[in-house]
Amino acid sequence: MDSLNRIESWLVQAGLAGASETESLHGFCDHCRGAGIALSRATLIVDTLHPIHEGRAFRWRADSIEQPEVVEYGRSNVGESAANWQSSPFYRLVETGASELRRRIGADDAADFAILREMKTEGQTDYVAFVHRFGATSIIGEMDCVYSSWVTSRPGGFRENDLIALRRLVPLLALDVKCVSLARIARTLVEVYLGHDAGDRVLSGRISRGVADRISAVIWYSDLRGYTKITDTAAPDEIIPLLNDYAAAVIAAVRAAGGEVLKLIGDGVLAIFRADDAAQACRCALRAEASMRSGIKAVNERRAAGSRPTTSVYLALHIGEVFYGNIGSEDRLDFTVVGPAVNEASRIAAMCRSVDRSVVLSSEFAAATPEPERSNLVSVGRYALRGVGRAEELFTARIRCSG
Repeated sequence: MDSLNRIESWLVQAGLAGASETESLHGFCDHCRGAGIALSRATLIVDTLHPIHEGRAFRWRADSIEQPEVVEYGRSNVGESAANWQSSPFYRLVETGASELRRRIGADDAADFAILREMKTEGQTDYVAFVHRFGATSIIGEMDCVYSSWVTSRPGGFRENDLIALRRLVPLLALDVKCVSLARIARTLVEVYLGHDAGDRVLSGRISRGVADRISAVIWYSDLRGYTKITDTAAPDEIIPLLNDYAAAVIAAVRAAGGEVLKLIGDGVLAIFRADDAAQACRCALRAEASMRSGIKAVNERRAAGSRPTTSVYLALHIGEVFYGNIGSEDRLDFTVVGPAVNEASRIAAMCRSVDRSVVLSSEFAAATPEPERSNLVSVGRYALRGVGRAEELFTARIRCSG
């Protein structure tokens, strides 16, 4: 009993310390073995809320056979993944509403699951699976429970005291894993919807209205050529795939060059490159522009091959001082950049059509651009920008800059 109390105490401390799922599972198995529970393999599974992965599986084994400790899995409701899921002990628990399933893996026992037949060849003797379900208000997306399985190769299988101990201890482990997974989901959500830097700022507590930093940044403002015409003429079910294809090319280029995507505005993208070093920020933005053009070319080739609508991207680049932080009401905030420089960038983007250029740069951006990139910039003339009280000389890239 004292050994179980010690394991419970360890689980509480691990949870409070924010130990990862892998650390918690491995530490738990080691402590159980130290308490005489002869675990040989363990798996812990929790779904998540992520645009790509449905969930994560964490694995431990006592022998020296190498295996990935963490496996991220995609959608389990289609194809081979669906077949594997539906033939698993965990699916049986879901279908029956039970919370525990045990199978002895003895020489004469029937193995009704493929995983158990595999374990039999390894010399495992007993298997128990649990599902610990969350209350309705604790469910986020598909994350509604924690699955776990426990295996022993001990002759005769698990003892009754072993099972009693696991039934007592595993719920605490599940609670640890739930807490860590919720923290990961929170980080994923803010990064997916706000971007990495803005997400970090929100998670660090900068969520009060009006809290904003005055920063210098290169402002990237892009949109699609002829988007309105495309939406008027294309089939409705083509619009979202089109936006996704082109946004993916733009966002990938910005991120790869060190920028932060702040907003998707219909067919437009607002991003920044922090300009603590103005020359480097301009260089990164031009590198992103060249990468984006390459990405757009690939998108167009792929879409044209499928007889789907294609387009290109207009881009404005400007550099200036902006306010970076929370704008909105007390209970509905947007983490973004605002200020005259942002407005000016949007006005420059609108000039792309007038000057018949796919990329237009402000005079401030051109002045801050270092050599040799600056030599590739050429003036397209002076223009009055709507809402801006002065005419401004605008530039374009004469030759695509690779950085």
